[in-house]
Amino acid sequence: MNELRNIAIIAHVDHGKTTLVDQIMRQVRLFRENEQVRECFLDSNDLERERGITILSKNISVRYEGVKINLIDTPGHSDFGGQVERVLKLADGVLLLVDAADGPMPQTRFVLKKALELDLQPIVVINKIDKPDARPDVVLERVFDLFVELDASNEQLDFPHYYASGRDGWAAQELEDARESLRPLLDGVIGKIPAPEVHEGPVQFQVASIDYNSFVGRIGIGRVYRGTLRTGMPLTLIRRNGDTEPAQLKQLLSFEGLERRETERVPCGELCAVVGMEDIDIGDTVADAEHPESLPFVEVDEPTVAACFGINDSPFFGRDGTYVTSRHLRERLMTEVQKDVALRVRPLADDRFEVSGRGTLHLSILIENMRREGYEMSVSRPEVIWHERDGVREEPFEVLTVDVPSELSGKIIEQAGSRRGEMVAMEPAGARVLLTFHIPTRGCIGLRSRLLTASSGEAIIAHRFSHYAPYAGEVPLRNSGVLISMQNGPAVSFALDALQSRGEFFVEAGEECYEGMIVGEHCLETDLIVNVQKTKKLTNVRAAGSDRNMKIAPPRRLSLEESLEYIAADELLEVTPKAIRMRKKLLKEHERKRAVSR
Repeated sequence: MNELRNIAIIAHVDHGKTTLVDQIMRQVRLFRENEQVRECFLDSNDLERERGITILSKNISVRYEGVKINLIDTPGHSDFGGQVERVLKLADGVLLLVDAADGPMPQTRFVLKKALELDLQPIVVINKIDKPDARPDVVLERVFDLFVELDASNEQLDFPHYYASGRDGWAAQELEDARESLRPLLDGVIGKIPAPEVHEGPVQFQVASIDYNSFVGRIGIGRVYRGTLRTGMPLTLIRRNGDTEPAQLKQLLSFEGLERRETERVPCGELCAVVGMEDIDIGDTVADAEHPESLPFVEVDEPTVAACFGINDSPFFGRDGTYVTSRHLRERLMTEVQKDVALRVRPLADDRFEVSGRGTLHLSILIENMRREGYEMSVSRPEVIWHERDGVREEPFEVLTVDVPSELSGKIIEQAGSRRGEMVAMEPAGARVLLTFHIPTRGCIGLRSRLLTASSGEAIIAHRFSHYAPYAGEVPLRNSGVLISMQNGPAVSFALDALQSRGEFFVEAGEECYEGMIVGEHCLETDLIVNVQKTKKLTNVRAAGSDRNMKIAPPRRLSLEESLEYIAADELLEVTPKAIRMRKKLLKEHERKRAVSR
């Protein structure tokens, strides 16, 4: 198997993984000379392209100097860490990308720790070397320190390193070397990353991710760990819980370039896709029928936040969506659990579902995908998942890093401190400073927008789960009340103009509202019920001075994540294919008063 290499590309978010893969594909002639290719080619999902992030891991293969290299592009956001953990098991080595200015960031530590635990051979790439504030020597030292902190073995500490610019398509072993192409890096992959070990014996294949095709159904993607997998051979499917059932392969697909090609056999160490097993799931083992031995399933970190999903019971129920019942919701969520090992779904008594994930972004991506598929639902505010150890109630804590201009650092420290954040490091880097905090996950919910506002949009914010610790104390979440619609009907310009002094509106004139819907933010801490449907009383009398021109401020529009983090415990987010609305759980005023008195 000296003609094969399996390598995963890992890094913190926005350190250039997908851009580097683009350049590798171009330089090994995976595209025609005259072919128009978009940037971040592997980010094929609509949400990935809109947000500029990788959500799903993807694998392609390239051929270089007679060697087939299977490249696995992984997500950088900590919320999608479950994707990274399981696909690392497919690889024999990793390319660790580190930004030449930022250095190791929270997610760098997370993905490197997982790679070292699996005993993968690392190659370090100091990327974005052409940035004006690049400091490659300092960053390389910090990367080495990180390896030492994570108890890397002597072989792993002797990692090869390269300086590169993924955008410009070059890599070099030394800063003074010629900057022409990525050949030095590809030579390093072939020379430093070991070929997969060949284990003879009865076949063993484990599923690391699931794809779906409307023609053939579920497709299991994984690696052959022992023996040779062939179509037509008698097989057994061993589930994660130990259950077994006979299995039959209808198709066997290998990865060639960007395509999957049908093949008769896949040798040990190779990645492939299997077709024909209807209920195949992540972590399942496909083994020889006469010697059914399962492979250990890679442990995935537990979720830290949860939200309740339920049917949309607002007056606008069923207006926009195709799938609106609790049965539809159940089926869709249970399908998602099969694809996403970091997600948990627990049915509740009143046709609602507790959905647990790695963070608000993790949940909001699921919600956005569902609304685009035609689902209507209501979602509660995300809450942290508590643990109890030795009779002490513990909550999740995160490591929060904020890169901000030096003169704005005071505002950031003040905002993080108000959310029970404790500053543990302050590292100047030119005109900017990198602040590191330990903060409860509760404090991170809704903090991002505050930090961006405090820094006029200049802060670069990242956080990752760190540990569980005892309750840190009360965290102030929203310091203002909301404006609540008094009745049903479209908002009227006359009413909005008259109420502007009471707060900031989330709706504009002509937008449909209903009783109990949140239409704005109150300037005080208490909630206020307002009549946004009130019209001007018309009479026959007109005078030049009695009518004034209305000047209504444009509404403040919140994104899906911002809305999720904005709502309070007694509020819900109504999500439909065409709208995102915030509302009170109890729409009637007298019902809310009765609930408070109880």
